[in-house]
Amino acid sequence: MSLPVLTAVTGAVWESELVGALAESDHGLTVVRRCVDLADLLSVASTGTARAVLLSADLRRLDRESVSRLGSARVAVIGLVDAGDAESERRLRQLGVRHVLAANSGPGAISAAVVTAVGEVAAHRGPGHDVGDPRAALPDLGEPIPPGEPAAGPGSVVAVWGPTGAPGRTTVAVGLADEAARLGVSSLLIDADVYGGAVGQVLGLLDESPGVAAAARQAGNGTLDVASLARLAWAVTPSLRVLTGITRADRWPELRPSSLEVVFEAARGLATFTVADCAFCLEQDEEISYDTVAPRRNAATVAILAEADVVLCVSGADPVSLQRTVRALADLRELLPQVVPRVVVNRVRRIVVPGDPRREIAAALSRFAKVTDVTYLAQDVEAADSALAVGRALAEVAPKSPLRLALRQLAADLSGASLPTRRGRKR
Repeated sequence: MSLPVLTAVTGAVWESELVGALAESDHGLTVVRRCVDLADLLSVASTGTARAVLLSADLRRLDRESVSRLGSARVAVIGLVDAGDAESERRLRQLGVRHVLAANSGPGAISAAVVTAVGEVAAHRGPGHDVGDPRAALPDLGEPIPPGEPAAGPGSVVAVWGPTGAPGRTTVAVGLADEAARLGVSSLLIDADVYGGAVGQVLGLLDESPGVAAAARQAGNGTLDVASLARLAWAVTPSLRVLTGITRADRWPELRPSSLEVVFEAARGLATFTVADCAFCLEQDEEISYDTVAPRRNAATVAILAEADVVLCVSGADPVSLQRTVRALADLRELLPQVVPRVVVNRVRRIVVPGDPRREIAAALSRFAKVTDVTYLAQDVEAADSALAVGRALAEVAPKSPLRLALRQLAADLSGASLPTRRGRKR
């Protein structure tokens, strides 16, 4: 049985010859449509009439998001370039096309590549996700990641997430990145909040251009690498870079999951320790679930949580915040069952919880969320307000703050850095 394939080639002289060669003899492929542009290709791919597409790098408006949508539609992508065109091959591979061949490779070699690519798509994409489902573009997560153990690799990624209600996600994210940098670990802080980032303002970075949007744009065009990511990120200290986020919530469509995947891949090469400040919401908008090509606002957050080596769920210490955390953890477990978050309870104080607050919080989280590994951060309003007022990190304005010391310990645990030992007093 022949595999139905599409072609999407712009003005290449070899396209007609290839289609004719595939039709003359039985190579196991049948060209069902020769698409004239990207819109035509995506429209036909969404109908399920083809299993693969042969495309060229010069297809107008081709980007990583388009390649991701083709994969979500279970259409394998095979790139064809002119012999010796290394630049076109590089661009296709940066857009996520794994199989790239010279156009003159012959029908037999091209057919073999199509069969291999179709087999990979069938093995990688399980049933149950449509093109519009944020999970359709996520990588295979494998076994659950134990909390607090970053995966081996050039650099680890920690996602700071939590329910709505201002539990202090940005404070925790900024503190972790800054403290890891002070411990000698090269760190990168990424503001990936699609509802409006605040990292730049918290650190006193007044540039209006969001670095994460520019990085995502370059990733979508296939031009982002470690060097270009370094140019887009603020060098706050020699060991700390900051990729500022979108300050206007209406710019969320610029943060596409497929592009952010490339951004974090480059981040692993740029820094040993990357911290991502994420949005709170995981909800899937039912009003646009029937439009399979519509972007999803919360898909970026889902993609980051799936990409991260460690997910920190930041909660407040009051009963309302804890209830929201329990519900948020249930939502995360349903959407990404392979991700095992580590809960960080912020603003711990006695007045809102009777008795021993840590014991009461631990009992509540264990009973209602099955969470036993909890980290506690003491409330220090004066230190936090002082740091925010001057746009500085806690370590600069309140080095002995209990909140700062707890963040320092957590940063050491997550980054693998060693805390300096105190010298005893001389008598």
